[in-house]
Amino acid sequence: MQNQQQMTTPPSVLSTKDHLYLKDMLNWNLLAMKKAHFMAEQCQDQTLKTELERTGQMHHNHYNTILEQLHSNQSGNQTVYMQ
Repeated sequence: MQNQQQMTTPPSVLSTKDHLYLKDMLNWNLLAMKKAHFMAEQCQDQTLKTELERTGQMHHNHYNTILEQLHSNQSGNQTVYMQ
């Protein structure tokens, strides 16, 4: 198994594939957040409802983290999208 290094900051150049993947990640987290919120509203069991709300909040935090990384990278140095 290869030793992989974790990237701490986004690259200054994003390919079209990178851009599409980031868009997918935002959509996945948004959808998961909405589903967890909907299910929590329907739930009668308070313990399960609390866990669903925590799950929705987790996906909301992930969504915001991705956006913050993209915005901080844009303000510091312009991100270039390669075709």
